[in-house]
Amino acid sequence: MENGAVYNETTEAQAKQPRRPFGCTLRHLRGWRLPTKALQAILSLLAVICEEIVVDCIKCGGLYFFEFMSCSTFLLSLLILCVYCTDVYERIGGDKVQEMNFWAMLVIGMGFLCASIVLAMTSSVSAVENAAYVFGFLASGAFLAEFFTDCFHSWKQKVNVRSENPGNTQSAIENQPLNKQS
Repeated sequence: MENGAVYNETTEAQAKQPRRPFGCTLRHLRGWRLPTKALQAILSLLAVICEEIVVDCIKCGGLYFFEFMSCSTFLLSLLILCVYCTDVYERIGGDKVQEMNFWAMLVIGMGFLCASIVLAMTSSVSAVENAAYVFGFLASGAFLAEFFTDCFHSWKQKVNVRSENPGNTQSAIENQPLNKQS
């Protein structure tokens, strides 16, 4: 014990993991999630661009509401994408990020769907406004599709856990009465 061999394991510095460029990784966006997130950001950006090109409007309230929702949707989709791709995912915790994403997809999808409906009802017949609300409908469809896909995976996981652990299954001996009455 005099040679210090006992303390070697606890006193040596741990090797640090190599730094990622800009701290970015796609490790948390596997399978269908990466294309879905990219599609959401692209469609909401196209809706913003089309909405910004509109020159004249007759009933501008719907256009202003759509402008607010489309910009908010685009920025929130980029924020969520950044959370998934950076070290923030580990700092917050995967479960919390998944839950935040689950509810954010519902709120964003429903809000953008409402804004697209309002713009479709109040727009003049300009091609740019039509393109804006079409991209709005497509983007809200992408957000809601992710929400329903997460719902399905959550339900499927609960069913699998329930079938693996049937819970209160009683054996034949446990089903017998305690006192035999004749």
